[in-house]
Amino acid sequence: MQPENKIQSPLVSIITVNYNNSAVTRDLLLSLQKISYPNMEVIVVDNASVENPATFFEAAYPGVQVICSPVNKGFAGGNNLGVKAARGQYLFLVNNDTEFTEGLIEGLLEIFDQYPDAGVVSPKFHYYFHKGTLEYAGYHAVDIFTGRNSMIGCKEEDHGQYDRVSETNYAHGGAMMISREALEKVGLMPELYFLYYEEFDWCEQFKRQGYKIYYQYKSLIYHKESMTTGKNSPLKTYYITRNRLLFMRRNVKLPARLVFMLYFTLLTVPKNTLQFVLKRESAHLKAFWKGIIWNLTHLKRNIDPCAA
Repeated sequence: MQPENKIQSPLVSIITVNYNNSAVTRDLLLSLQKISYPNMEVIVVDNASVENPATFFEAAYPGVQVICSPVNKGFAGGNNLGVKAARGQYLFLVNNDTEFTEGLIEGLLEIFDQYPDAGVVSPKFHYYFHKGTLEYAGYHAVDIFTGRNSMIGCKEEDHGQYDRVSETNYAHGGAMMISREALEKVGLMPELYFLYYEEFDWCEQFKRQGYKIYYQYKSLIYHKESMTTGKNSPLKTYYITRNRLLFMRRNVKLPARLVFMLYFTLLTVPKNTLQFVLKRESAHLKAFWKGIIWNLTHLKRNIDPCAA
C-alpha cells in the first residue's frame, strides 16, 4: 500500500530562503510539523546570514536540508539554489514569513491534476496577524501605463467571495507551486531582479511557453508580510523602482512601452521626488534615483527574454 500512496502523493519540495530571520523561518518549519501531507522534502537556503542557522533549523524540523550560500543571492538566486537541489515532482517556493495550514499542499496539487495547462499555482493568502482578512486571491494585470498592479481581494474580509478556482495574471511570490515538467521548459527564476518583480517576470515566461497561472481558493497560507525588508525600507524603494522599469523593458513591447516611459518620466519621477523631499526622506529619495540610474546605465545589456 505504501508505494501506491506515494504515487497518489507525489514528492513535493518545499523551498524557502532565510536571511537573518532565523526565528521567523523556524516558525514556518514548526508549522510544517502540523500538516499531514506524507511525501515532502524541506529545503532552506540561507542567504549568507550573520550566523549559520543550520543547527537551529534542524532542531525545529529534523531532516531539513539547509543550503548555506556564501553570498546573498537575493530572492531569485536563493530560490534557484533550492530548486537546483530539489528532487520533487512539484516544487513549492514559499516565503519564510508564511505558515502552512492543513490541506494547503493537497489543494495545490489538485490544480495540476485537473488542469493540464497549469504551470504555476498560488493559494489564497490571509494576513497572519489578521486571520480572516485576505491579502491575495489572484493578481490584476500590470497596467501598461503605470507599471503597477494590485492583488485581488487585498484587505477584504474573506466571506468566500473569491472561492472559485481561477486563472490569474501572476502567482504570489510568497507561495507558488511549480511542476517540474513546466520548470524544465521555462528555466530558473530570473536573477537579474535580485528582489521584487522577479515572480511577475517568471510568470510571463511560463505564459509564453503556453502555461497558465492559477489561484486555488481551497488552499490557505498565512503571511506575516515584509518581515525581511521592512514595509518602507530604502532597500525596498530601490528595488521596486529599479525592477518596475526593468520588468516593463523586458515584457512590454513598443509602442506601449513608450507610453509607460512617458508616464514614468512626466508623472512618477516628479511626484515621487517631491514627496520624498517634502517628507525629508533623503534615504528613500536616494534609493529612488539610484533605481532609475541603474536602468539608464544598463541600456546596452540584452535584457529582453524574448530576444532571438
